[in-house]
Amino acid sequence: MPAPPKQPSNFLEILQQVWWRLDCALDLDMIYWSAKLGAVEALMNGTTGIIDHHESPNAIEGSLDVIAQACEEVGVKVVCSYGVTDRHGVEAGQRGLEENRRFIASGGRGMVGVHAAFTCSDELLNDAAGLAVDLGVGVHIHVAEGIDDVAAGERLEGLAQENWLLVHCVHLDRDLRGTIAHNPRSNMNNGVGYARPAQRKNNVILGTDGIGADMLEEVRLAYVAARADNVLLSPELAWSWLQNGYDFIPECRDDKVVWNYDHVDSAWHVAFTPGTRALNVQSSTGEVLLQDGRPTRVDLSEVRRKASEAAQRLFSKL
Repeated sequence: MPAPPKQPSNFLEILQQVWWRLDCALDLDMIYWSAKLGAVEALMNGTTGIIDHHESPNAIEGSLDVIAQACEEVGVKVVCSYGVTDRHGVEAGQRGLEENRRFIASGGRGMVGVHAAFTCSDELLNDAAGLAVDLGVGVHIHVAEGIDDVAAGERLEGLAQENWLLVHCVHLDRDLRGTIAHNPRSNMNNGVGYARPAQRKNNVILGTDGIGADMLEEVRLAYVAARADNVLLSPELAWSWLQNGYDFIPECRDDKVVWNYDHVDSAWHVAFTPGTRALNVQSSTGEVLLQDGRPTRVDLSEVRRKASEAAQRLFSKL
C-alpha cells in the first residue's frame, strides 16, 4: 500500500489520509474478497459471528449483500450495516440509508450503520434513527472515538436507544443508551486514548474495529489496557466483555470450538497464554467448518490469492 500524500499526525488526519481514501477506492469485487478473507481469518481464530460496519461510497448499492454472501460461503454468521455519512454529499448519505433499508427489509441480518456524528448532519442522524425504529433494529455508530467527535454525546442523547451499538466512546462526555463496543487495539493504533469502559453503566462488548480477527488476543489486550489504567482490575472483566458479544448473535453459543490449549474456558489462563488457536469448529447444526485449522467450505489458498489480487488493485487506486 503506498504511503498517503501527507504523513498523518493525528486521528482526523489518519482518517483523511488513509481510511477515507481507501473507502473511496473500494469496488464490489474488493469488498467480496476482503469480507471472505476476514471471515476465514475469524473462523481460524475460533470466531463464528461477526458484527460488521462497512463503507464504500463508490460502491454502495449491493455492498451488504456481497459481505453477507462472502461470510455465508465461509460459514460465519454476520450482522451487516452500511455506515452512512454526509462527507460525500447529502445524496450519498441517502443512498447509504437506502442500502441499509433494502438489505434489512429483504431479510438480511443487520443494523442501520452510521459513520460518526461529526460527519453527519442532524437530519441524517434523525433519518438513521427513524429508519432503525421502522425496521425494528438498532443503530451501529462510532461515538466520540477522537476529540473531533466530542459533541457526539450531546447530539445523540435524544436519539440513542437500548438496542444501539456505540463503538469506542473514548471521549464520550455523558451516558447514552445502548451497548458499548470496546476496541482496545484500534484505539491504541489510532492514538485516541483509553476509553475506560469499566466506568460506564452500559453493557460492554469487545471488538477489533477490523484490525485482525483474533478475539482471544483482543481479550488479552483489553485486560492489560485496563490493568495499566487500574491495577485492581482482573481478566474476568475483559472476559465478561467477550461473553457479552453473544447477546448480538446468540446462536454462536451453540457452536463448538476445539482449541490447542486446555484452559480456554478460564479468563486467567487466556490472559497469560498467547498463541492459543482453534483446531476444529463445528456449527450448531453439526457441520464441521474448520478441521485441523483449515476451513472446509472454501479453499484457503484461493481466498488468499484472490484477496491479494484485489488488494493490489486497491493499492493501485491509492
